[in-house]
Amino acid sequence: MSRNILLVTNAQSQSQASLVSDVCQLLAANGLSCIFEPGELARLQSQGAEIESQVEYGSQKLEAVVVLGGDGSILRAAELTFGKNVPILGINTGHVGFMAEAELSGLDAAISALSQKNYEVRDRVALEVSVMVLGVEVFKSWALNEVTVEKSARERVLEVVMEVDGRPLAAFGCDGVLVSTPTGSTAYAFSAGGPVVWPNVDALLLVPLSAHALFARPLVLGTNTEIAVEVLARSVSAGVMWCDGRRSFDLSPGSRVEVYKSDTSIPMIVLSDAPFTDRLVRKFALPVVGWRGPEAPN
Repeated sequence: MSRNILLVTNAQSQSQASLVSDVCQLLAANGLSCIFEPGELARLQSQGAEIESQVEYGSQKLEAVVVLGGDGSILRAAELTFGKNVPILGINTGHVGFMAEAELSGLDAAISALSQKNYEVRDRVALEVSVMVLGVEVFKSWALNEVTVEKSARERVLEVVMEVDGRPLAAFGCDGVLVSTPTGSTAYAFSAGGPVVWPNVDALLLVPLSAHALFARPLVLGTNTEIAVEVLARSVSAGVMWCDGRRSFDLSPGSRVEVYKSDTSIPMIVLSDAPFTDRLVRKFALPVVGWRGPEAPN
């Protein structure tokens, strides 16, 4: 039986396409079959990739997804396999690549571990989101990182009211409101002033974006919390809702966006038990000179 691996990549140059060719050969050498999302083979081959495989992803059963790229590519991989319980292994070829499990320098070891099934799978919390208009659901989607309700006109302020577990919390004018998972806490939520949340913490973040209000601090909520953001009927500005910055829906005044923990999680491949603290220090290049902890070298 073929051990199918979906290879997702952001390759945009001849050198990156050549890397994809090398990875396909490496997968084959480890007994793994490389397949691609529809249209990717032709695009990569036009960039000079020499790929023997002619298989595009359809109804094949997948053992895993290997991502060559950054966090955006991992979000695309999650979108392709959402609800299919296929674990994702991220190999960082981008800049920060916070969600990636391995760097390019560790590619051989990562593929070997994948082949030998020498890894753990840990589920990441996802969000489910519904847009309601006059009590009728008009849009439904999901997100791994965050759901944002944002103003659609730069020169306007979006008037919203936030709701937590069926109770109103605060109303204000703002650029938007963001609901984030722990995975997304190092992404848009971090840039908006939210806290970093360790992946093993069961929490959701509610982060106002440039709110004109005295009480507009980021909030940490339980994963069983139901959150709603309503675009007030009096708002002179329409809004737009984004899921992971990939799927959007226009919001008219009076729209209601309901967000809660999804029953579907995102399985991610973990190759080591390295502490999340170490990843945080490495990815953000945090200064730790002077540390004299129990494992510090003499």
